[in-house]
Amino acid sequence: MTDDEARPIFERSDVIYGADPFKSEDDARPWLILSNHEGRPFHGEQYIALTLTSKSWMDGLIELPEESWLHGGTPDESRIVPWGVQSIGHEDIDFWQGRLADNLVDGTTTAFVDELR
Repeated sequence: MTDDEARPIFERSDVIYGADPFKSEDDARPWLILSNHEGRPFHGEQYIALTLTSKSWMDGLIELPEESWLHGGTPDESRIVPWGVQSIGHEDIDFWQGRLADNLVDGTTTAFVDELR
């Protein structure tokens, strides 16, 4: 098996921890994977993701209730930033952090699309 075959492919609703392009090279943060459709270009190589934050003072953040975590979690109470979109490459991902419930991710996707309008 080659290294590429051994790499995990992350899916919609996965929360990963990886590079933050808006901070220094050594900084990272959690990201919610919104899109990774098989058959699309760069499947398993590049992901559309939204950032998570522990900040609570901004309007429009999406709360992450404990029951929304199907697996894993964050060490601090976190929220999703629906306007904090990034295309993150597989090489920038440090590790899988958990998975969120589909209904929360569906609502988050709607909030993200509303931000684009």
